[in-house]
Formats: sequence, C-alpha cells, structure tokens
Amino acid sequence: MKNYLKFIKLNEESVTPKYLQIFNSVLAGIETKELHLQDTLPSINDLSMALEVARNTVERAYGHLKKNGVVDSVPGKGYFISSVSFDRQKRVLLLFNKLSNHKKIIYDALVAKLGANGAIDFYIYNNDFRTFKKLIEDKAGLYDKVVIIPHFFDEDEHSYKIIDTIPKDKLVLVDKMINEVSGNFRAVYEDFEKDIYHALEELNERLRKYQILKIIFPANSYYSKSILAGFINFCVQYAYDYEILSNLKNETLMPGTVYINLMEDDLIDLIDKSLLTQLVIGKDIGIISYNETPIKRLILNGITTISTDFVMMGETTADMIMEDDVSRNAIPFKVTLRNSV
Repeated sequence: MKNYLKFIKLNEESVTPKYLQIFNSVLAGIETKELHLQDTLPSINDLSMALEVARNTVERAYGHLKKNGVVDSVPGKGYFISSVSFDRQKRVLLLFNKLSNHKKIIYDALVAKLGANGAIDFYIYNNDFRTFKKLIEDKAGLYDKVVIIPHFFDEDEHSYKIIDTIPKDKLVLVDKMINEVSGNFRAVYEDFEKDIYHALEELNERLRKYQILKIIFPANSYYSKSILAGFINFCVQYAYDYEILSNLKNETLMPGTVYINLMEDDLIDLIDKSLLTQLVIGKDIGIISYNETPIKRLILNGITTISTDFVMMGETTADMIMEDDVSRNAIPFKVTLRNSV
C-alpha cells in the first residue's frame, strides 16, 4: 500500500482551499511517477482522517479530479487513477495584499479560467513588506509563475527591488503597475489616474448640481496616489472646489457635497452620518464608491460605483499564466450610475 501522505500534503499557511491542495498534490504525484495508471486512491473517510479535514473537503477534491478526467470511481471499490496523460500544470505562487470582496472576485475568476492547467499556492501578506519579502525569498524560485498584487502600507519604495529579483518570464503583476521594475514582464493593471478622471467626466452632468467634491483617501493607505492626481486634475479642469479627507471623524455633512470613498468602512460611516441628518442622498449630497460589489446596487436604493472589471482582470491573469508572450493590459474602468448622485 502506497504512503499517500508522502505526496498528498496540506500547507496550513496557504490560503489555497484545502480541496485544491489535495487536487494539486494528486496531479503532482502523477507527474513525479509516484502515482500510476489504475492506482487506487485512499477512501474519502481514510484520507479525511489522515489529513484531519472534513469529509466533504476530500469528496470535493476527488470530484474535481474526476471532472478533469484524472480519476474515476467504481461503486464499492472507490476512486482510482484513470488517466496519466494531461498537460503539465503551471505551478503558480499567488500573492495578494489582502482578501477583500473585489480581490475574491479576481481570485475566483482566475481559478475558474485556469482550471486544471494550474496548481496555485495562495498567500496573503497583509500589505506588510517584510512578510512579502520573506515569501519571495523563500518561495519564488519554486514556481513557474509568480503572480503579485503589489500594495504595501510601508517601505513601498523598496518593493520594486524585491520584485525585480524575480525572473521576468515568471512575473505577472496584477492590479497595480510598478514602473521601476525592469525588463519585459506580464502585467494586468488599473490605470488609476486616467480611470478616475474619465469616470468623473462620464458623471459630470450629474455632478454639476453639486458645489464641492471630497475624496476620502485614508492616511498611510496602500492605495495609489495616482488616484488623487486624477481626482485633482478633473476638479481643476472642470472648476470644482475639492477637498481630500483622511477620514470622516470630524466631517459634518453639508448640502452640495459629493463624497468619493475608497474603503468600505468609509462608505458605512457616510451612510451612518447621512441617516442622522435630513439630507437626501442623491439630491442634497452625493456618494460615489470605488469597486463594484453586488450589495451596492441594494444599499439606499443604489450606490453609484466606479470600478475595474475584476472578472476580466482575473481571467486575463489566467491567460497570461498560460501564454508565452509578454504583454501588459490595462483593464477597462466602468461607471455604474445609480441614485446616489
């Protein structure tokens, strides 16, 4: 009987779902010739006990393998390797700064498009430069592709030096372009300055009933300051008074003001403050929120959003992982107009 725990392993530090780790481990076992055609896999109960995971985790992994034509099952006999002929998976190190609603959309779209073509190990470095640096130094050399969303609270000016150590044929930057990184590498990104400028231009007819635009840009934020440049350029070009707020703590909501929020917590604060006044959102004050999520079409009869197409970002990233050509793609920015302006 094979010792399946030699190659079916779980990494507790990885954010990659455990069923995918099992799926990837079985494919890796076939690639390394530890598993052969017609080999029987452990029963769902035995493997769930050995790995100390829920039974449905193993069941989902086996179902994923069966869907991809790697294993089959016979009632009463269990699961066995039915095919060892498949294209070699790309091993992908995926590093996200955090897992927000829109980052989850990117992840889900990437995983769905990549399918069985890639084995992903997923880590979140919580915007921390030192954690990111250690992950790159310890792990980047083990993978075919290194996919990074590069946002940091501190030491951002040094991040490109670490990213620059990654071989450019492996590197895929997502969401944010870092111009200081040298060489030809893949990138799927937002053009922050142009995106907000053109989004506000599209909304300009609705904005004309307001006198001042205020953007809530948190202090010590990982958000690109190019957003502020685009915001200021628009306000100057179209003669709006404007203000940059770090938070809403001391803000008194006044008629004739449009607020642009980047963070969900600030949107909640805006809504809380508005409910304590007689001001009508969409008439007395306006709200524009970054990053489209399903809940925003329901809040207060609809919140206007300006947002990258995160599904396209995830799918384009998956394409770049599989393609040999080096390209850089700015993802389209979309305005979803609702009743909040």
